[in-house]
Amino acid sequence: MTVSPFTICVSAIVLLSMLGLPIGHSMIVATTIYLLISGLDLGTAAEQILNGLFNSYVLIAIPLFILAADLMNVGSLTDKLLRFCLVLVGRFRGGLGHVNVVANMIFAGMSGSAIADAVGIGKIIVGMMAKDNRYPVAYAAAITAAAAVIGPIIPPSIPMVVYALVSDASIGYLFLAGVVPGVMLGLSFMIANSYMARRRGFPVEEPVPVRDIPKITINAFPALLLPIILLFGIYGGVMTPTEGAAAAALYALFASTVIYRAVTWRQLYDALLASGKATTSIGMLIAGAFAFNYVVTLERIPDSLSHLMAHFELSRAIFLLAVNILLLILGCLLEGTTILLIVVPIFIPTAKALGIDLVHFGVVVVVNIMIGLVTPPYGLLLFVLANLTKEPLGRIVKEAVPFIAMAIAVLALITIFPDLVLWLPRLLGYKG
Repeated sequence: MTVSPFTICVSAIVLLSMLGLPIGHSMIVATTIYLLISGLDLGTAAEQILNGLFNSYVLIAIPLFILAADLMNVGSLTDKLLRFCLVLVGRFRGGLGHVNVVANMIFAGMSGSAIADAVGIGKIIVGMMAKDNRYPVAYAAAITAAAAVIGPIIPPSIPMVVYALVSDASIGYLFLAGVVPGVMLGLSFMIANSYMARRRGFPVEEPVPVRDIPKITINAFPALLLPIILLFGIYGGVMTPTEGAAAAALYALFASTVIYRAVTWRQLYDALLASGKATTSIGMLIAGAFAFNYVVTLERIPDSLSHLMAHFELSRAIFLLAVNILLLILGCLLEGTTILLIVVPIFIPTAKALGIDLVHFGVVVVVNIMIGLVTPPYGLLLFVLANLTKEPLGRIVKEAVPFIAMAIAVLALITIFPDLVLWLPRLLGYKG
């Protein structure tokens, strides 16, 4: 039996990834094997890849958002935000859990990265929660991991930038569409935290003295100003999302170095180095995805899937249910950007054919992928928090189950009721 070149290509990706080669490199090697077996010109494939990279102005936003997040982490912006959130919600039972969620919702308006949120806020808030055994360390890690998934849903959002790249959907409207689902996730996590706090007797924090509130608010104001500048700049028509990413990085540098004076030259160098490494990693993954997508296009996989779906006469609801289930399963096994770049483009033609709005579809996809960050066995955020806290992964997973359940409930709501996602974009001019 003859094995098709495409089967060999996919098998090579899986095998190389299992052997430890980064997925981006695996896709490039597997694509090269496919082209050699098929007798196709490697130069044409390289040209397609380079054209895809050079013509994607939106890609510039990714390193800039990463840099902004790293600069905020090395500065004292996170400390100021946590103190401000303590004023807002710290007085309720389980208050530090609420502080964790609200801080992530605010921080989400700055970084666009779940990992950046988990590392930036996690180092401080987990210590605050675990101090004097007020909260189990595993619970503190679990709620921190869950709350970090809000980061790439409330704008700005690196995964939404990647989705816009593969779908041609408007980044501005995608950012707007993420606001309501992000807030819904935050509220659902706070409800779960309140229930757990009453059931397990978590402490009530001492209220912040009224005389200290103005000072705390003023100290936090420069940090709180960043998402306001970013969002009003983009939706006010002053700058594009890519230019907004540059403004976010510049303001984060200004706030950390000039306003708070909390960054040394060494810390600035480390932040630039960390951003460069993260950007290189994502860039290689995107290059590999462009290479593999060239193969997918040659094999007409999206068209074949569309015809298959048409044969079964799937409704929108059944299609979205199938996509949700598949992405939730894949999210347990694969990194989110890989799913966005390889799997999601296959579904987009079918979504268009069924009349599903691509902005709504994009938010559903991104929420799916973010849930994957807290689901075992892959669950990258779980590994990050386990490494930060030195707590066994199994305990963190057990504590994360209620938050995962709430996140899936929110996913179901935004899938069934598209207006929850599209209301705000339509309010500001979206015609979809």
